[in-house]
Amino acid sequence: MYGEVFGTSYGVQYYSERNESFQQQFDSLFDIINTSMSTYQTDSDISKINRNETFAVDEHFINVFKASKAIYKATDGVFDPTIGVLVNAWDFGPEGKVVALDSLKIDSLMLSVGLNKVRLDGSKITKENPNTFIDFNAIAKGYGVDVIAEFLERQNIKNYLVEIGGEIRCKGQNYEKQKPWTVGVELPHFDAEQSVLNVISLNDEAMATSGTYRKFKTDSLGNRYSHILDPKTGYPSKTNLLSISVIAKDCMTADAYATAFKAMGLEKVKTFLASHPELKVFLIFENDDRELETLALNGFPED
Repeated sequence: MYGEVFGTSYGVQYYSERNESFQQQFDSLFDIINTSMSTYQTDSDISKINRNETFAVDEHFINVFKASKAIYKATDGVFDPTIGVLVNAWDFGPEGKVVALDSLKIDSLMLSVGLNKVRLDGSKITKENPNTFIDFNAIAKGYGVDVIAEFLERQNIKNYLVEIGGEIRCKGQNYEKQKPWTVGVELPHFDAEQSVLNVISLNDEAMATSGTYRKFKTDSLGNRYSHILDPKTGYPSKTNLLSISVIAKDCMTADAYATAFKAMGLEKVKTFLASHPELKVFLIFENDDRELETLALNGFPED
């Protein structure tokens, strides 16, 4: 099953002994997640929160908020969904462009940044700063993958692969081929079609990839800016990392850490992973000679 969702494409492959179709259920789940967390829908829960309306959020919002808080703390604030106000200002979000984005403007916007300034009280969200803008874009796709995967598991589906915008979770094997599920890791190209660097097998796990080579903007001087911002500074992250693929038990976790690692940079990622063996990571980066290098950490499969 294939289609469009969350501003990208999705695909779900699974084997059902009764040849069941779950398209209607998938569409319903996607609608529920969008209604909860889409900043592009004016009547979504997250849009209402960003307008400072008070109400009870749903279980999906609570799940993603709690996971975001945990990863925010684990990364010392590098993963921060409240950076959304800066994402909008840099013209990567749904609200358009700030033409004159100088240091004073960034300093002003940074006053509203920090997930530590947002609380979940029961089922209600409380913001210390009314200007805080929450954007779960860096974790919601992965969560959507998990929601579909967990639905399939409740239907006793033992072999599946769920993919949304390149974020993947699988279980069992490719039943038709009687082989493990295989996925490709792309070789970054800014100005050309993507090509696969290597193909790996996944077994009852999830993988997400974040990089600068697909989504960036270029200013009048030709400088390229990543769509992933450094929440400590408010500026697009400057790093030689081009692509980060993360394997974790669930896709929400993989998605969030892939984003966080892009903002961390190579050396901090290596240090972080030394104490987080549960995350397998594959990095593609430029060396000092602008040549591509790769690095597999914590047992990330290389073929």
